[in-house]
Amino acid sequence: MQKTSAVITVNGQDKVGIISTVSSTLSENNVNIVNITQTIMQSFFTMVMMVDISEMNTDFEALAKELEAAGDELGIQVRIQHEAIFNSMHRL
Repeated sequence: MQKTSAVITVNGQDKVGIISTVSSTLSENNVNIVNITQTIMQSFFTMVMMVDISEMNTDFEALAKELEAAGDELGIQVRIQHEAIFNSMHRL
């Protein structure tokens, strides 16, 4: 099966449980984390994840809504985009 990738961005005030909440949501939907980077600047948390969605057990829009809802509960922003769209938006 061909790998289908997506990019997840997470931004907001740092707090306990951000990585756990996002990664649990992905695991529950059979989404594999391929690469992850995160940093904290003062108290601002930012994370970018590359994920493999080729074997997820839900549709893309449902996953996007679930991640957004998880972020809302934490008071942070969580967004997912197909890799091609992310690359097009961030091309210089």
